[in-house]
Amino acid sequence: MARCFGPLLPFTVGAVRNLGGANLETSPAYVIRHSIGASGPSPADCHNVPREGFEVKPIIIAGGGLAGSEAAWQLAARGVPVTLYEMRPTHSTPAHKTGQLAELVCSNSLKSNAPGAASWLLKEELRRAGSLLLRSADSCAVPGGSALAVDRERFSEEVTTALAAHPLIELRREELSEIPNDGPVLVATGPLTSDSLAHSLRRLTGAEHLAFYDSISPIVDAETLNMDRIFRASRYGKGGEDYLNCPINEEEYRAFYDALMNAETVQAHEFEDANYFEACLPIEELARRGYDTLRFGPMRPVGLADPRTRRRPFAVVQLRSENLRFSSYNLVGFQNHLKFPEQKRILRLIPGLERAEFLRFGQIHRNTYINAPVLLSPDLSLRSTPQVFIAGQLSGVEGYVECIATGLLAGIAMAHRLAGDAYAPPPRTTALGSLVHYVTHADPRNYQPANIAFDLLPPLEDLPRAIARDRQARRARQCDRALADLDHWLRESCQLASHPAGQATTDHGLRTTDVLHG
Repeated sequence: MARCFGPLLPFTVGAVRNLGGANLETSPAYVIRHSIGASGPSPADCHNVPREGFEVKPIIIAGGGLAGSEAAWQLAARGVPVTLYEMRPTHSTPAHKTGQLAELVCSNSLKSNAPGAASWLLKEELRRAGSLLLRSADSCAVPGGSALAVDRERFSEEVTTALAAHPLIELRREELSEIPNDGPVLVATGPLTSDSLAHSLRRLTGAEHLAFYDSISPIVDAETLNMDRIFRASRYGKGGEDYLNCPINEEEYRAFYDALMNAETVQAHEFEDANYFEACLPIEELARRGYDTLRFGPMRPVGLADPRTRRRPFAVVQLRSENLRFSSYNLVGFQNHLKFPEQKRILRLIPGLERAEFLRFGQIHRNTYINAPVLLSPDLSLRSTPQVFIAGQLSGVEGYVECIATGLLAGIAMAHRLAGDAYAPPPRTTALGSLVHYVTHADPRNYQPANIAFDLLPPLEDLPRAIARDRQARRARQCDRALADLDHWLRESCQLASHPAGQATTDHGLRTTDVLHG
């Protein structure tokens, strides 16, 4: 029997599917969904969709970022009405520039799209599970070497259009300042959760939030770059010539390093604790750790050779295109907390950027997340208040794709809950399952946000000696196992995408081992 939370609305599931007299299959949302390639069984065919004749109260989602947008789509695609709260553009944040849903505020890269990489595996699992945002990212891709980089404006516009047009999604441009207690709600408000909602969540969980700083890289106008000092290449030749590279000799590096070490930074507020996330450190913090730290980090020259000297530079700054027009580029890994005039002065010391005009300066902003291992169940609901779900960076994942993943899983879990069906997260052997396992089982005494990585997945046992010693072959086997187990889980959950079991959407039916080993 389908389960309902809170007061019932005056319509049934049958009425929802024919909302306003319009059949869903002819609605704009249905057309948009199929035009971007989203696939999967009809919600009516799935056992975890609310049954005909049962009244359904809309699920409330706070936050129209990556996690909230994906969750809204997953619920609506299963016939569940959603009320999506997004306070922008009425109330913006220091990091956001638009009022669009699913805005990418830091980099425009969703990391590696090369078969066999951990981030590729997570994206491939999301594609198979019918993720709206991954389909949109694929359709808005710009050259990024082996990475999936997107035109951030087109991406957010496409997601916003799809969600706003769906007849089961009501978009409210206002702040949800208090967590409701009369029905299911997903809180996916991200690292800049408003003070009022943060206080509401703190009262609900009885636990203090943890705060650290997240970072944004600068963006430069392409027309102001000195291409006489810059060469095009990707590391080790992977991905063609998708990156611009500013080669730096030892004398130039010393001048840059000295200027950075003496630069004026923005002072933190008294209530902010500068507890940086290790994978997203500002460049001035890296510089403080040693003279060569930057050269082994964002300025590493490995895999690159200046075609003019045919030698590897002492250091390199890479620039990645922001859009298909190649009108702007971001400085890869150059997030910082410097004052804006200092940024202009110091970054112009980089060869090729002598006269660069900055469309956006680097910034640091507070990030907030809960102690998920203490507070969350495997379905991403609060142990103490099961009708409240948490997804995105607020749950303690780091990275665009990881946020999308938790939104997708929370949406599926909430649909199961609403229908009264048992829910089990994806197997531990999958990237999706390992991510949830980390969030809900990590050591709560030293909990830090995590990106997907192979060390989150369980190792393979009893491998042939040759494969056990070959990291690439070993990881290919892990990917094959993960995708096979995910396909089984999707079939069990009645959410199998259109791609046959065992086939990856990016390799035309070949297994990961086939792609990596011919």
